[in-house]
Amino acid sequence: MPRDDRSSDDRRLMRAADRLDIPRELRRTIVRRRAYDADAFGRLSERIARFLGTGQFLVYMTATILFWVGWNIFAPEHLRWDQYPFIFLTLALSLQASYAAPLILLAQNRQEARDRVQYERDRDVDARSRADMEFLAREMAALRMSVGEVATRDFLRSELRSLLAELEHKDREDDRV
Repeated sequence: MPRDDRSSDDRRLMRAADRLDIPRELRRTIVRRRAYDADAFGRLSERIARFLGTGQFLVYMTATILFWVGWNIFAPEHLRWDQYPFIFLTLALSLQASYAAPLILLAQNRQEARDRVQYERDRDVDARSRADMEFLAREMAALRMSVGEVATRDFLRSELRSLLAELEHKDREDDRV
């Protein structure tokens, strides 16, 4: 009988490799693919999106466009780089918009994921708070019930007075007899 020197983890992985619902491990290639940090790219996109949504960006963009248009209208003919219909300016603005839109969407997706995590945390805290409040309400109800059964000072005084009155009444009756 052949002896199987493989560990149980190796056998489990081999069984998993034969299954169709589990993706195969990536094959090694001759040329290594560059790995990039998606989180770093996401942070960069958030910084860019935050900048694009500021008044500072609008001022810079307006100044750049005014300079561009002013230069290409009033500069000497041989120094102009974009004549009146400003095709190159339109191309530059379209290129900026085509990159800005996906970066803004990526930043929004990351913010949505953070909001979802925060929502889950808030929901957990709310559930714990609700459970604590219900526990405290039950405890207060139990205390009220037990306090209702406890003799108070006024109740004891009234009972003692009535007993004293009964004893005095019996003493008077005994004295008559």
